[in-house]
Amino acid sequence: MKKYKLTLKACYLGFITQAIAGNFAPLLFLRFHRQYAIGLARVALISSVFFFTQLLIDLFCAGFADRIGYRKCIVTAHICSASGLVMLAFLPDILPDPFIGIMASVVVYAVGSGLIEVLCSPIVEACPFDRKEAVMSTLHSFFCWGSVGVIVISTAFFSIFGIEHWKWLACVWALVPLYNAFNFSVCPIEHPTGEQEGLCIAELLRVPFFRAAIVLMVCAGASELSMSQWASAFAESALGLSKSAGDLAGPCLFAVAMGIWRAFYGKNGDRLDLMKFMLMSGGLCLASYLIASLTGAPAAGLAGCILCGFSVGIMWPGTISLCSAGMPEGGTAMFALLAMAGDLGGALGPAVVGAVTQAADDNIKKGLLTGAVFPAVLIISLILMKKMRKRKV
Repeated sequence: MKKYKLTLKACYLGFITQAIAGNFAPLLFLRFHRQYAIGLARVALISSVFFFTQLLIDLFCAGFADRIGYRKCIVTAHICSASGLVMLAFLPDILPDPFIGIMASVVVYAVGSGLIEVLCSPIVEACPFDRKEAVMSTLHSFFCWGSVGVIVISTAFFSIFGIEHWKWLACVWALVPLYNAFNFSVCPIEHPTGEQEGLCIAELLRVPFFRAAIVLMVCAGASELSMSQWASAFAESALGLSKSAGDLAGPCLFAVAMGIWRAFYGKNGDRLDLMKFMLMSGGLCLASYLIASLTGAPAAGLAGCILCGFSVGIMWPGTISLCSAGMPEGGTAMFALLAMAGDLGGALGPAVVGAVTQAADDNIKKGLLTGAVFPAVLIISLILMKKMRKRKV
């Protein structure tokens, strides 16, 4: 058991690496616009390409990770993450079109982020830890703490040294995955199905329980990202804060709330029924959307955003734990498809909310009210999974 502590530490840092990849570039969108004269419409494509690349990696990883081996894949993931961040600092100034340099860098570190997303969960699941569900929740909380750290530290760096020196910070952030590549090269790594071969994609999709879990993951990703993407706007409109302060009060507090909820389950999971805890969280998530979208008080709207952070915290790691316990033979393909479903929801949810918001004359509340359909379907999926688990379907 003791020898796997390094493995767990490496997976913690893996999720922090993923947080760096997902949160650093968005802090620089306006800087890219001004420094390289890139239109905001093109800048907006950075996030889309990042998530789309992760989606492709989630899908492909189901087929090649087992053949190549977990260790080679996870070490490569961290090298890609470090390389992409360093490329971001230099490639835009080297290539004739800075936007191409930025996008190439994003694709490289998105490959690393996607691999980390798929592989860290099964690596931890294969370790002989007690209270696996609690360990999984604690593991996923490190993405939240990493997100908070990236936002706070980067904002402080820009305030002290000036945002014009962002390239130095990109190189500093690259040291985290570079260091963690060494950790994964030496720590013990097991396969979640041992010597047995896991189920293929077609076999997984024939299981009703797993199909319900896929829907649950899509709704979990959509519920999380739909609200978090608008948290900054809520903070600015509710409290009259600047953009930087709005980022801290909105997305940062959302991530803190999500991390606290995951850490809470990580500490108390052995005394809680995971399915019941997720159902309660689903109800809380639906309530948070209704509070944010229907209340007339701006501060209550912000409270709804933060409440949503608490409620969605358990959904992603909880779904992985439910599938791991209910389908131990699932293998890498199971983790990859779950990650892909979560990313699909993360791309779909904000797009739906944004489209409705625009159609409603930029009324964010109407957009978020439409977004309430995601936690509603999430609750239905959980109820179906609970019934299936009783029948062992």
